Amino acid sequence: MLQIFSDEPYVQFLAKGLVGVDAKTGKFLWRYDRTAQSSPANIGTPVARDGCVYSGSHYAGGGLVRIVVDGDGFKAEEVYFDRKLPTAIGGAVLVGDYLYGTNRATMTCLNFKTGEVKWIHERGLAPASFCYADGSLYVHGERTGEVALIEATPDEYRERGKFTPPGVPDKGQSQAWTYPVVADGRLYLHDWGTLWCYDVKATTAVR
Repeated sequence: MLQIFSDEPYVQFLAKGLVGVDAKTGKFLWRYDRTAQSSPANIGTPVARDGCVYSGSHYAGGGLVRIVVDGDGFKAEEVYFDRKLPTAIGGAVLVGDYLYGTNRATMTCLNFKTGEVKWIHERGLAPASFCYADGSLYVHGERTGEVALIEATPDEYRERGKFTPPGVPDKGQSQAWTYPVVADGRLYLHDWGTLWCYDVKATTAVR
C-alpha cells in the first residue's frame, strides 16, 4: 500500500482496480479500473506523487490518474493511458519527473505527469524488476537472470554495464520477480532460492 496524502489515505492495486481508502476508518474514497481490465492478477506496486497515481498490468496497459475533490468525496481522473507503457510485475520507479519501467518487450522512460515518452529501448532485459540508487537503475531480467546498470536519465538509454550472476537457477517456464535491493553499498539479487550479494560502493555513482 502507498500513503499519498496528508490526511492518510492509502492506495492499493486490487484484482478489480486501483483504489484509495481512508487509513484511519477504512472508508472507500475512489476507484480506477481501466488498468485492471481483463487482468487475472495485479501485482505491480502503484507509483504515487503529488496526488497522481500510476498503475499498470500486462493485459490492460499502463496509465496515470489524478485524484481530485468531487463534492464531498474524491474521484480519479485519467490523465493518460496506453497499452505500451510499463506494466511488468517487476514494477516501475520514479526518479525526478520521470518514470522508468518495462513491459514484456521494451524498457521505457516517460514523463510521469504527462505521459510523454522520452525513449524506448527494445533490446534490453524486459520484462524486468527495478530499483534505483545513486543515479542508476539496477535492472534484473525476469527470464534470463541478467542484471544491467542503466543511467537514470530521460536524455537517452545509457547502459553502463551488464552481467549474469553465476549459477542462475533453471526456472523452466517460471520467472523471477523479486526487486533488486541496494543497501549500504551492496546489491542484493534473489532468484528462486538463490541470493547474490555484490559490493557496488565504487560503481554506483554515474559520472
